[in-house]
Amino acid sequence: MRRRLFHQEPCAFTADSPPRLLAAALGATLYSPATRPRLADDIVKQAANGVVSMVLCLEDSIDDADVAAGEENLVRQFADLAARPGLEPPLLFVRVRAPGQIPDLVRRLGPAVRLLSGFVLPKFTEERGIPFLEALTAAETASGRRLFAMPVLESPELLYRESRVDTLEGISRAVGKYRDRVLALRLGVTDFCSSYGLRRAPDMTAYDVQVVASVIADVVNMLGRADGTGFTVTGPVWEYFRASERMFKPQLRQSPFLEVQAAELRTRLIEHAMDGLLREISLDQANGLLGKTCIHPSHVLPVHALSVVSHEEYSDAADILRPERGGGGVLRSAYTNKMNEVKPHRAWAERTLLRAELFGVAKEDVGFVELLAAGIPG
Repeated sequence: MRRRLFHQEPCAFTADSPPRLLAAALGATLYSPATRPRLADDIVKQAANGVVSMVLCLEDSIDDADVAAGEENLVRQFADLAARPGLEPPLLFVRVRAPGQIPDLVRRLGPAVRLLSGFVLPKFTEERGIPFLEALTAAETASGRRLFAMPVLESPELLYRESRVDTLEGISRAVGKYRDRVLALRLGVTDFCSSYGLRRAPDMTAYDVQVVASVIADVVNMLGRADGTGFTVTGPVWEYFRASERMFKPQLRQSPFLEVQAAELRTRLIEHAMDGLLREISLDQANGLLGKTCIHPSHVLPVHALSVVSHEEYSDAADILRPERGGGGVLRSAYTNKMNEVKPHRAWAERTLLRAELFGVAKEDVGFVELLAAGIPG
């Protein structure tokens, strides 16, 4: 199957791979409440289904009264996972509420901490975030386990225009100080919408909600630069997994599905609100975001399928980065449909080849429809 689909197959990586690789490899990060009674089994199941990163949540996804029980369940489920021989779980992160939870949980996990990749830090600003990062650093030292942070940018100070620049500058100082520990920055778009009593419909993307789109643009502008100062910024959560009544036409063209006799797949995607998700993933990538927060397993395949680099993208990127092109210049694409400018397109090419290494390169005649269809059980 892989040989039929891929010009270059995805590479293998582990939780101990270099941070630059892991940040790009997060893909569809699946969230799960930490209170689930069969959490260990769920993790194993999702790993088998292609999930490469998960967040086990002790924050907004559970009731305030359930935090202690959630912590106890986490410790118990990690011990269960650690006792399973030969297990290779996804990258596992815990979303905490308070800095003190980080060293406490690491201590309670004991030897099972080897399965933990890090922590997700909620409502991150410089003032609130530094104590989390200090706690993570201390826990890492105490446990001897490399631990990463994934701050969530979702606070009202970041949303409001009058405080946005100051907030972003503070976040930049905080994550810059702990650069080696910050794996990626995540966007909390649901919290942004809640500040204005908004909720996007399943036939609209985050980029159609202008107050949200402006924040995404500013976060990428200040924190996602390709000059060596930036961080991986991941795409916002998609909330829907079944469409309600539609106001607008579906956002999937028929022709790519008809060409490969996959009309039924198109219908299924539309019925489950996946056409909106596919459009938002494409807009995430166009706006400099990589990977996506997911709250339903059905979202994982579309994120990963659209993360595969097309043969045309790969061809352009490889041409731009040829050693003999180091002096710059302009060249015609091998596909003869565009011009590639070596210096302006270099950063894009480097990012594209990193994505190609992790998610693979499709064969010349393979598109996203074939990749989606191949991942759906028959």
